[in-house]
Amino acid sequence: MPNAPIIIAHRGASGYRPEHTLAAYELAIALGADYIEPDLVATKDGVLIARHENEISETTDVASHTEFTDRQTTKLIDGEEKIGWFTEDFTLAEIKTLRTKERIPQIRPQNTIYDGLFTIPTLQEIIDLTKAKSVQMNRTIGIYPETKHPTYFQSIGLSLEDPLLATLTANSDIPVFIQSFEVSNLQYLSTKTDLPLVQLLNATGKPEDFVVSNDIRTYADLATASGLREIAEYAQAIGINKNLLIPRDSNGKLRSPTSIVKNAHAAGLLVHAWTFRNEDCFLPLDFQGNPQGEYQLFFSLGIDGVFSDYPDTAKTIRYMKQ
Repeated sequence: MPNAPIIIAHRGASGYRPEHTLAAYELAIALGADYIEPDLVATKDGVLIARHENEISETTDVASHTEFTDRQTTKLIDGEEKIGWFTEDFTLAEIKTLRTKERIPQIRPQNTIYDGLFTIPTLQEIIDLTKAKSVQMNRTIGIYPETKHPTYFQSIGLSLEDPLLATLTANSDIPVFIQSFEVSNLQYLSTKTDLPLVQLLNATGKPEDFVVSNDIRTYADLATASGLREIAEYAQAIGINKNLLIPRDSNGKLRSPTSIVKNAHAAGLLVHAWTFRNEDCFLPLDFQGNPQGEYQLFFSLGIDGVFSDYPDTAKTIRYMKQ
């Protein structure tokens, strides 16, 4: 299927397993994902591990570990005060004593049967799994890591970029996209690697490094035709909130598509849209009970990939598109 949109398993097959676990990544591969997506944060000893956030009480059993009770603290992460336990305060050995749990049990109660079964994987473990599955399934599977809170981690002496590049250099036989919601770390990476870089664009707000540097631009500014041309100077793709491609009205109903896909392609950028989920609480009003229809609509825009919690659904619709 030349030029078929790629399927990026968002945190693994996170509709079916607790996110960012080897079980979620392995299932995503079995369901047809082309890439698996680990969000990367750092441990105290500088090892890159997969968690959606560096605060881990929502996704692990850390709160029940009495030996770590005194590690609970309050931190300011990207302008938001958070109370909990943070990966940068634990060594990898300590992290490995924790077990994962479903992050949104009220929406995905079926996933809670896996609570307590899995450990937090390192980036290298994720790469090893991907390589093994590529051989076993006789197809190429890539990884799509995101650097989480890079300005924050840089500020505490645990920069993510160089350890990431070192690991990827040692595993150069695997397809990779590197993504970030910030700009300056992607610009830095563009001087250090030829791997494709992805500028993430949210529907609201601005990159944290812009906040720190008092840059007045927002994600909306970056999503303009001129902003996309600037992104193309250091990145090869945008990973974009799908609400920027087709906005929703106040009732959650879809409006007309914007020109962002056209403008991005004109700038030479791939367009990967996020996040596609099957539950009605995430779907636009137009496609309640019909997540397949949402995929069909967005594929019709000519996007180059989707981030999905349900890669099997995405794969089914992609085949129908051909």
